[in-house]
Formats: sequence, structure tokens, C-alpha cells
Amino acid sequence: MEENEKKSGFQETLDKVEDQFKNAPDSTAEYDQADINSNKVMAILAYIWILFLIPLLVAKNSKFARFHTNQGIVLFITSILVGILSSILSKIHLGFIGWILDVVVFIFALIGIINAAQGKAKELPFIGKYRILK
Repeated sequence: MEENEKKSGFQETLDKVEDQFKNAPDSTAEYDQADINSNKVMAILAYIWILFLIPLLVAKNSKFARFHTNQGIVLFITSILVGILSSILSKIHLGFIGWILDVVVFIFALIGIINAAQGKAKELPFIGKYRILK
């Protein structure tokens, strides 16, 4: 009986993770289409590590670029934290966990780039709900 309970608990966790990826909040309708079209490149740059500084400085009046810049900053901070954690884990011979987290950060960057290129203002899974820029 416990085995079935563990499987259902594990399945419940998997379902929650899947829901985060499939149903991340999408606020695209709140953005002007002209703003989206003229700032897609800036939005894409926001997800390439420190390059979030370019749209932060160049497209500061674009609501769409600002949304993606915020997502990029949150991702950047997450990547730094993951790097620190990976370093610690490698010292105690658990480096594979750090590697997995690095892959997750990379996947989040790809998701952000794809959303920006498609003109969507969709939050990144798990970390996208945090706001640094107003």
C-alpha cells in the first residue's frame, strides 16, 4: 500500500512540474503589438546571461522588453546561485546534481528566448513570478 502512495505522491509532484511548464502565466494581451514587434531582439538578448544589461539600458521605455529583462535578471541571479551550489556540491562528490541544475537553467533560457521571439510575455516556470523591475 505504501508503494502506491509513494507513486501517487511522486506522480502528483510530476503533475505540478508539468503544470508549471504548460500553464505559466501569460500576459501577452497586456502589451502593444507595435512594442512587441519592435523590441523582440531586445527581449531575446535579456536571456543571454549578462546581456540583459543591453535591453535594460537601451529599451527602458518598452514594456515588452522590460518584462523580458526582468525575467532575464531573475534567470541571471538563478544561474549565479546554481553556480555557487554546483561548486559546493562538486566538493562533496555530488557534482551531477549541479550539472542537472545547470541544464535546467539553460532550458529556462531557451524557453525565455522562444517566448520572446514569438512575441509572448510568458513567465518562466518556477522563477518567473519574481519581480525585480517595476
